[in-house]
Amino acid sequence: MSDRSLAERSRAAVWHPCTQMKVHERFPPRAIVAADGPWLIDEQGHRILDAVSSWWVNLFGHNFAPIREAITDQLGRVDHIMLAGLTHPPVVELSERLAALTGLGHAFYASDGASATEIALKMSAHSWRNRGRPGKHRFIGLEGGYHGETAGALSVTDIPLFREAYAPLLRLSATLPSPDPRRAAPGVSPEAHLAHCIAALESWLAEHHEETAALILEPLVQGAAGMAMYDPAYLVAVRALCDRYAVHWVADEIAVGFGRTGTVFAHQQAIGPGGIAVKPDFICLSKGLTGGVLPLSAVLTTDDVYAAFYDDRTVHGFLHSHSYTGNPLACRAALAVLDTLAARDAEGRDVLARNREAAARFDDLTAPLRAHPRVKAHRRIGMIWAWDIDVAEPTFAARYHRAAMEAGLLLRPIGATLYVMPPYVLTEADQAFLAEGLLRALDQVLSECDALPRADAATVPVP
Repeated sequence: MSDRSLAERSRAAVWHPCTQMKVHERFPPRAIVAADGPWLIDEQGHRILDAVSSWWVNLFGHNFAPIREAITDQLGRVDHIMLAGLTHPPVVELSERLAALTGLGHAFYASDGASATEIALKMSAHSWRNRGRPGKHRFIGLEGGYHGETAGALSVTDIPLFREAYAPLLRLSATLPSPDPRRAAPGVSPEAHLAHCIAALESWLAEHHEETAALILEPLVQGAAGMAMYDPAYLVAVRALCDRYAVHWVADEIAVGFGRTGTVFAHQQAIGPGGIAVKPDFICLSKGLTGGVLPLSAVLTTDDVYAAFYDDRTVHGFLHSHSYTGNPLACRAALAVLDTLAARDAEGRDVLARNREAAARFDDLTAPLRAHPRVKAHRRIGMIWAWDIDVAEPTFAARYHRAAMEAGLLLRPIGATLYVMPPYVLTEADQAFLAEGLLRALDQVLSECDALPRADAATVPVP
C-alpha cells in the first residue's frame, strides 16, 4: 500500500475528464471511498451531498438495493456475452419494456450518451441512403445544444468549450436558434421568440430538406447551455415540420429521461393534435437508464427506419458495434430502474408523484435564493432547478464549486448559472441542508468575487 494519499496517486496516474489537470496542483481531487443514498463519503470520513447526481446519472441514490441486488443476481448467471448472433433474457426484456414506454423499438445498445448520438446520426443518414436518398446526410442542431464529445456528437454540439479545439476534425452541422427564452432579443417576449425559432426552422427545412437527414435536440432542457428550459410547443412544431419535409427528429433524452422533467420522458409533455403526445423518430437514452450504476445507452427508432435496413444484402444492414453492446449486468440494472419507476408505495404514489411533492417542498425551501438580489432569473422543471447569477467574474463557477464542497455539497455551476439536479431520494433534512448551503455559499463567493481586482480575473484555475 502506498503512503501517498489517493488524491496524490490519482493526480499522478489518472487523467481526469473535463479537467485542466494543472489545477490539481493546488486543488487535489477529493477521494471518495464510499457512497450511500445521496451522500458521498471521502477518505477522511466527510459526507458530501451529491446535488448533481454525479453528472446527472444517479436517480435513486448510491448503493440502491434493488439495482445492487439485480446486478448481483445476474452476475451469477451471465456476466457478458457478445450480442452479435447471441441474445440473453435481460436485453430482450429491457428492449420490450422500453418499446412499450416510448412507442419506439428495435433498441440498439452502446455504453454512453455520445455513442448513442453517433448511432442515431449514422442510422438516420444510412436509412435515407438505403431508401435511395443518399443526398440526405446533413444534420441540424440548436444553439447551445450538447450531445457528447466524440467526433460525430461534437459536430451537432454548439458549446465552444467542447468543440473549438477539434473543429478541423469535424463536419459541423447547421445551428438554428434555440427556443430558450433567455436568448430572445431585447424587448421580445418569450412567445414571440418561440415563434421566431419555429419560423427559422421552417425556413431552413424549406430550403435544405433534400440534404437534411435529421434534427437533433434535447427536449425541454438544454443542460450544458445552463439548464436552458423551453416551451413544449416547440417540440409540437418540430414534429409537424419534420413530417412535412421528411426529416428525422432525434430526441436526445440522455440527461432528461427517466423522470427528470416530471414525466418519464421529456418529449411526452409536448401534446400535439388530438391531445396525443408527439413522438420522435429516434430517442437516445443513457445516464439514468441504469440509475447511474453501470455504463449503458440505447437508441430506439421507428419501424420505418428499421425496415430500411432489413434486407438480404449484408451491406444494407446497420453494421455498427460496440464490444459491450447490451451487457447483461447493465441491462439488469436498467430493468431494476424501470421496476422502481413503476412501483407504488403504501399510499399509492409512484416515483413521479413523490417527486412532485419533493419538488414543491424544495421550491419553498429555496424561496430565499429566488429572492436574492443577485439572482437574475430562476427556473424549474421536474427535478431540475437553475438560477442565473448576476456576476461577471469568470472564476465564479470554480470558486462556488470549491466553497460548496467545503460546505459538504457537490455542485458544479455552468458559468454564472447555479443549478441542482439531485437524486430523487433526498429527505426533508437533506433538502434543507442543500437549500441552506446553496445560499450560504453564494453569499460567500459573491463577496470574494466582488473583492477581486479586475487584473486577477483569470488567475484562478477552474476544476
